[in-house]
Amino acid sequence: MKKAASTSALLPAGDGSDKRRYADQAYDKLESMISTLLLRPGAPIVESELIEHTGLGRTPTREALMRLVASGLIVQQPRRGLLVSDIRLAEHLDLLEARRVLERLIASTSARRATPQQRDDLLDCARQMVAAAQASDLPAYMAADQALDHVNHAACRNPFAVAAVIPMAIQCRRFWYAYQHQGDMSEGARCHLALAQAVAEGEPNAAAAASDALLDYLRQFAQAVIA
Repeated sequence: MKKAASTSALLPAGDGSDKRRYADQAYDKLESMISTLLLRPGAPIVESELIEHTGLGRTPTREALMRLVASGLIVQQPRRGLLVSDIRLAEHLDLLEARRVLERLIASTSARRATPQQRDDLLDCARQMVAAAQASDLPAYMAADQALDHVNHAACRNPFAVAAVIPMAIQCRRFWYAYQHQGDMSEGARCHLALAQAVAEGEPNAAAAASDALLDYLRQFAQAVIA
């Protein structure tokens, strides 16, 4: 693997918005590594390796790590440094219960506030999930799921709800990936498509109901794993 370029070489001169975008890119890459178990629960965080992996330099990678620590996806332990947090089966149903409330709010608000382009993008992401499920392409399914969340979060324009739900969504993606053999990609894709369609049609009540149906499925999946 090639050595990553320095931060100064990667970050163009300009205002803080440039650095913000690079930090977001680093966060997305590290989130994907955690949710797809490239960074496994309990694994130590080696900053130099992550900087090389993201290719975005030390500053945005460190900022992304700080956000992941704040969200509980990475933990800091005395004398052991930073570690990827464990998957806690006993707590996952509580997480889903809290996520249900936030996702319902986000979905109904997106149905009211999304731009025409965001409505189209949500449908496109959901259709990519359906196609990936039909092809049994888990990496494509996970990528489309992450992209759909990004569009939905931007569309709702409620940064407080989004900040609270993002760590939960990542935990759910990691849980799904870890126990994928007990899941049903087709059903997951169908639930996401119903949500995207309700938002695209500007139907807040239908979007909220579709969000509840998705969380019902995720809860059933989690219960099967725990059992």
